[in-house]
Amino acid sequence: MLLELKGLRRLNIGPIDFAIDTAECVSISGRSGAGKSVLLRAIADLDPHEGDVLLQGAHCSSMPAPQWRRQVTYVAAESGWWEDTVRQHFLADTDFATLLPKVGIDPAAADKPVHQLSTGERQRLALIRALCLKSKVLLLDEPTSALDPESVHQVETLLQEYIAEGMAILMVTHDIEQALRMANRHVRLAGGQLTPISTDELQAEAQEERGSNK
Repeated sequence: MLLELKGLRRLNIGPIDFAIDTAECVSISGRSGAGKSVLLRAIADLDPHEGDVLLQGAHCSSMPAPQWRRQVTYVAAESGWWEDTVRQHFLADTDFATLLPKVGIDPAAADKPVHQLSTGERQRLALIRALCLKSKVLLLDEPTSALDPESVHQVETLLQEYIAEGMAILMVTHDIEQALRMANRHVRLAGGQLTPISTDELQAEAQEERGSNK
């Protein structure tokens, strides 16, 4: 397997054993406060944790954190920005003219001050920033929570291209329809453990949700 969790434990989460392979997308659902973000941050080695995570057999504990995070990359729902302009957060050779239109953003946004960006623009630019790392595994925490339907479609289309090229994605999403569109496997975090959910179960939940929204 590409990525393996071995007895991973953080706060009220775990111990968790789990694996995801190349070119897979797995959705993670769960109640607010269940620890979904905590789990992703532990996998990315952003917070102290017990147990270990392996990438192609290499232990997270055996390599420097920055090296791990370039390969197993976490994207928060609202990512951090530490410089004044967008461009300063990217490598000098980043092809903004090609990349930004893929998520519906004018390439001129590369020279905008970060504080002038909308929440949705920051969310999409943070995703592009992560994709530029060419990570093996992407850990996405509600990646389209601030986006309109057209932007959601653009982001999902782009992510599907990366999955087809071999990237693995663990995606926390409250959107059942998105989970069904994007993921080939589904799990739910409850009681500190990941439980598999069948596509049929998720489709039934989606149908129930559609009915309650009428």
